[in-house]
Amino acid sequence: MANDKTVETQASKMKALFQQPTFESVEEERLHIKQRLAAAFRLFSKFGFDEGVAGHITARDPKEKDHFWVNPFGMHFGQIKASDLILVNHSGEVVEGDRPVNRAAFAIHSQIHAARPDVVAAAHAHSVYGKTWSSLGRTLDPITQDACAFYDDHSVFDDYTGLVLDTDEGKKIADALGNNKAAILMNHGLLTVGHTVDEAAWWFITMERSCQAQLLAEAAGAPRLISETGAKSAHSEVGTHLAGWFQFQPLWDRIVKEQPDLLD
Repeated sequence: MANDKTVETQASKMKALFQQPTFESVEEERLHIKQRLAAAFRLFSKFGFDEGVAGHITARDPKEKDHFWVNPFGMHFGQIKASDLILVNHSGEVVEGDRPVNRAAFAIHSQIHAARPDVVAAAHAHSVYGKTWSSLGRTLDPITQDACAFYDDHSVFDDYTGLVLDTDEGKKIADALGNNKAAILMNHGLLTVGHTVDEAAWWFITMERSCQAQLLAEAAGAPRLISETGAKSAHSEVGTHLAGWFQFQPLWDRIVKEQPDLLD
């Protein structure tokens, strides 16, 4: 009997561990989203994904579904707090906040959010390994378990024509992304999306590392690929929405403990 109770208690704790938050009001959900977004920017800074003023992560507002929260143009990722985020509408106008929006952020993210109603958040940055890998114009191979999160679930946008400053170009990127969780923007960098800020941020972090791993592996030799069966099996475990959300939680705990001002 004691063993049965122990198993039941452990099962209950595991269920609670994987339970995503629920909210009693739109305001409560909005604050949660903004704080997660600020944490994602701090982590991107910590991991070296910043490159001058390039890069953006957006999150759809829980009430105004055609509006999204985004980092102010020209503010370093490592300094962003929840209160610094700006709210942008479907026309690219800043409706909350006193700083401008990055034109590329609007051009890309507005079209992704419009094309993918399931997407709450999208992340793009000019990280070193991601932009290096993007120059090859190839999808990632299933050479590691972590890379299998993207197996048959990411694409390549291979039409680089310069800075993305208009929505027509953003629509092309959204079309290339399709229903996938990520896209490699050739000669540019990585783009990931998710049903939560947590998920989109985690996919970017692990995709950047997967690019690094493949670059290292190919520099050393010819990496052996995981079989299609093995890759699909791994994807079903490490590539789900819940897996993406959950993998972000230890990083959230870490960054909030180190930099609690991000919550302000």
